[in-house]
Amino acid sequence: MTQDRPAARRKAAAHFRTGRKSSDTSGPAEAAAEGSGPDRPAAPGREAANVKQLPGAPDRPDGPGGEEPSGGQDRPGGKGAGRKLRKLRRKVQKAEAAQAALEAQMAGTPAYPVARPAHLKGRHRGLIASFAVLVLLPLAAAVFYLFAVAEDQFASTTGFTVRSQESSSANDLLGGLASFAGNSTASDSDILYEFIQSKEMAAAVSKRVDLRAHYSQNWPGDWAFSIWPDATLEELVWFWQRIARISYDSGSGLTEVQVTAFDPQTAQAIAQAIIEESQIRINALNDQARADAMRYAETDLEEAVERLKAAREELTRFRTRTRIVDPEADIQGRMGVMNNLQQQLAEALIEYDLLAGTVAPGDVRLKQAQQQIGVIRERINIERQTFASSNTDTGGVGEDYPTLISEFERLTVDREFAEETYRAALTALEAARDDAARQSRYLATYINPALAEEAEYPRRFVLSALAGLFLLLTWSILVLIYYSIRDRS
Repeated sequence: MTQDRPAARRKAAAHFRTGRKSSDTSGPAEAAAEGSGPDRPAAPGREAANVKQLPGAPDRPDGPGGEEPSGGQDRPGGKGAGRKLRKLRRKVQKAEAAQAALEAQMAGTPAYPVARPAHLKGRHRGLIASFAVLVLLPLAAAVFYLFAVAEDQFASTTGFTVRSQESSSANDLLGGLASFAGNSTASDSDILYEFIQSKEMAAAVSKRVDLRAHYSQNWPGDWAFSIWPDATLEELVWFWQRIARISYDSGSGLTEVQVTAFDPQTAQAIAQAIIEESQIRINALNDQARADAMRYAETDLEEAVERLKAAREELTRFRTRTRIVDPEADIQGRMGVMNNLQQQLAEALIEYDLLAGTVAPGDVRLKQAQQQIGVIRERINIERQTFASSNTDTGGVGEDYPTLISEFERLTVDREFAEETYRAALTALEAARDDAARQSRYLATYINPALAEEAEYPRRFVLSALAGLFLLLTWSILVLIYYSIRDRS
């Protein structure tokens, strides 16, 4: 066997340190023990011979032990060569010690086994099986159903909006900005959008077109796109929202309805029935709006008439009680009397002064003038008392004039307000009648239901892709949950 190289190097170094060279007379047994081969290092004798041939090294005899030949004569430079040889030996010893330490460290380092080739484990086979069961098989079943079992469906589309004959209002001029103003009043288009999806619409269309008979003809073969024959009205409403797809733009008020059926004639008939029922509902809303406007205007007019009657009756009772048609005119007449008395008093005083300067003091004419002045003054006092007295003996009407004037003014204001209310109610009634005649809503159809020539539904490729994506996402989530639980446990 070939000797290990590190062991051979250590042995050669030991031979080099001791200066022993291989004997030329070594027998074949020793040579066989040391072995031979291409990896066998040089013999110690040859190594010593190499050292001997170093420059400046002393020539040594080839005798055993490396001893000098008899005679003991030193070669030239023998001492210097010995020192160099010793230094060289020390360097070799240090190198061997470092090599031995490195080998010891390598020997103490644990050796890791080489990784085995990758192979499938139980969990990997479980993942593959779950992918096949949860993704591939359902996807294959869905694709098979869509392409081999599902019946073709034809679509008919119609579009309409609610219009009015009245002029554009401020909200119409603002357009979409009206929605930012906080307008919470529902428009006719909003009402129609909810009505098309309601139970009433489904029942009305079902009376025109037998929905149960048409959509249950492929049951139970095409169970995904059909309805069972004995479906209730609530179940029919659920299915109605699948076959009548509605899109509505609240900004423009445009409404589009797409109806799908197993034949194009039925799809067109259902779309036409939706338009007719929507027009009937718009007409009903229009009639109701007219009736409400007229009823409110007539109610306001009746209230105004009753108020005007009550105000006039109150004024009549006041005139009957006080026997005064118009207190203002009456008081103006009384003020005329007062002014006349004041004028007569002034004339009488002037006449008295003239008589007092021309006649004797005891003249009869002076007494008559004084008596006339007294009578006029007494009449003026009585007339003044009638303005604030309630005594009829003095000529009053039983109530003081300030109270009568205040009451008359209140009654006059009530009558004038009732008359203005009555005129406003009449104007509102005429305006409501004109608006009811002018503001007639109608359904403007901008897309008439057309007869389909090619089946557009079901969209098999789209549904297949969505089914595959959904199944893949579901499987991925389940795998993540499984590995999360496995890592925690």
